[in-house]
Amino acid sequence: MSGLNEESDAPFDDGEGRTLFEVLADGGHPDDETLVLQRGPTCFAVMNAYPYTSGHLMVLPRRAVGELAELTDDEHAELWATVRDAVAAVNSALEPGGVNVGVNLGRAAGAGIPGHLHVHVVPRWSGDTNFTTTVANVRVLPEALGESWRRLREAWPA
Repeated sequence: MSGLNEESDAPFDDGEGRTLFEVLADGGHPDDETLVLQRGPTCFAVMNAYPYTSGHLMVLPRRAVGELAELTDDEHAELWATVRDAVAAVNSALEPGGVNVGVNLGRAAGAGIPGHLHVHVVPRWSGDTNFTTTVANVRVLPEALGESWRRLREAWPA
């Protein structure tokens, strides 16, 4: 899965025309390698490879769609049910002071992969931001992605 770069405008190319997220959902790699937290019939949840805070994850449809209006009724229902479960897992595993939930639709809105919508679930704590991100373009996380994945996976509602 080389070529992943949050600054790149070049689309991910797996040689089969799938998005990076479609490869994560159905690529056959182990969940502890892809950091997939949960898989459902039409949607799944995965850790964000470029997190704003520890525990930052995304919920998305397995199928690449760029707009909410393109979701089927089943995808829509499962997407928002999975977001609800993601927030419950974040609250249980990490005990944040709050949680941001958001969707960036389109490149101008900040979507890194505009052809495959995804809902961000971002745990927040008072004082969790500082000058380092702005000045050095670096994020400091108190926990490795793999450890956040393990804690969230264990806390995921059954």
